[in-house]
Amino acid sequence: MAVDQAPIRELAKRELRNLFSLDARLVDELECTFSVLLAILFAHAIGVANVSWAAYSGYMVMRGHVAESTLRGVLRILGTCAGAGIAVVLTPLVLDHVTAQMLASAAIGGTMLYAALTARRAYAWLFVGITFEMILLDKVQHRELAVTTFALTRVAEVIAGTSACVIVSALSTLTARRYWPAPAPAAVARFGWHPDAARHAAQGAIALGVLPCLALLGLPELSQSSITILAVMLVPVASVGRSGLVPVSRRLLYRTLGCVAGCLFAALVLFASSSHASVVILILGTLVGVIVGRHIENGGTAIAYAGTQFVLVVLVALVPDSYAQMRIDPALERLSGILMGLVVLEPVLLAWHLVAPSREPPREQAASTNEGE
Repeated sequence: MAVDQAPIRELAKRELRNLFSLDARLVDELECTFSVLLAILFAHAIGVANVSWAAYSGYMVMRGHVAESTLRGVLRILGTCAGAGIAVVLTPLVLDHVTAQMLASAAIGGTMLYAALTARRAYAWLFVGITFEMILLDKVQHRELAVTTFALTRVAEVIAGTSACVIVSALSTLTARRYWPAPAPAAVARFGWHPDAARHAAQGAIALGVLPCLALLGLPELSQSSITILAVMLVPVASVGRSGLVPVSRRLLYRTLGCVAGCLFAALVLFASSSHASVVILILGTLVGVIVGRHIENGGTAIAYAGTQFVLVVLVALVPDSYAQMRIDPALERLSGILMGLVVLEPVLLAWHLVAPSREPPREQAASTNEGE
């Protein structure tokens, strides 16, 4: 899909004008909205630790047909289970040695990133890496954390959100999608050995390996930084060439902008709800945030990835574990993690870009993928 290079302001105006056009995009946005609501209900019903993570899954797994949503959900669950299993085994072995933490973070994260770049089931490989890095770095920064318990609740959260998504997707496939079918999914590229992808994954591994060192400085939200690194490095291999600086930096920019916009929107909703003491305002704000962000994400424009990040920040801020304890802190923590990921990753990419042999990158497949969180 070609990326629209019009100014961001014009793109935003255009998207808002056709926000409520009755078409396949609006059906998708409503599917995501109902999926998020059901995921929140499931998460509260089973008592998971992080309701917003279940809401993430309910949002991110949704696709235009129940078969696609189910496959994506299964891949997310399998990747989460595998990453959690590796973390439960490996984290206690490396916990007391910073060098071992660095090697584990770089080796597992880099390997999973390469697989996500080149293998057919990219989504599963990505979540092996994301889950492992989250558990390892959270344990490094919070020694009181029970690794096995944390791993199990993360799996439960993903299952709750995925189950909600599949139910909503199945109902929609049998009803609304008969009249407004989703566009055909894009073909999935597969590669054998790919040296550019290997070099790109190695750069991601270097950045991931730095994060345990930063834990010694007491820097916050390094698990969010690891997610940022893995997510923004997941760009089409054809757009990487000899240097991924340009496509990854663009993806980082939109990730940051989407997060900032989401923080501002969430802050407004929280202010309104505190003034009126109404949970209804919080829920309505969540629904509006999901619809607007998904609409931008589905627009096929340069700011699509910002739409995804807008939604995820809205969910982390407005979907608490308890509505009696509402605060903007989780959104700001996500933003700080993104900024730290940017600070760590950009020097690695820039250094390679300056020393790599010059080569004109391919012009096709310039659009970024939205696989990542």
